[in-house]
Amino acid sequence: MKALPLLLLAASLTAAIPAGAQTAPKPIYNEQADARAELNMALAEAHAQNKNVLVVFGANWCPDCRALAGKMGTGALASHVDKRFVVLKVDVGRFTKNVDLAEQMGVPLKKGIPAVAVLKNDGTVASATSGGELADARGMGDDAVLRVFEGLKAR
Repeated sequence: MKALPLLLLAASLTAAIPAGAQTAPKPIYNEQADARAELNMALAEAHAQNKNVLVVFGANWCPDCRALAGKMGTGALASHVDKRFVVLKVDVGRFTKNVDLAEQMGVPLKKGIPAVAVLKNDGTVASATSGGELADARGMGDDAVLRVFEGLKAR
């Protein structure tokens, strides 16, 4: 009969964990996506909206990639991004996926992720991060991220 108190203890510990903590975080990067097909759709959308495409290379396992996505999804930074860009998040896995696409856009993934490229809506590369400028997104404020994005626009 000693098993019953252990079951009660286990049940009470499980109940004490918040519901969201019991599940894995929602993926930000679609690991099964065809990045080139999604890029074509993003370019078409950008052309229709007279915007550029912000291609964000990253991975779900990367805390800085998750932090950047969070920053881009709220507040003034979200408003800035939404006004100027159609955003495409491209999964790079463990630097084994879509590396060729990053290279074509001049994005050196080995300098750190997240990394971004800005494409004109005709598909030409306007600019890209080149030295891991966003690789410490967790430690960057919205203003610092905005400065990186503004710097890309100016090139």
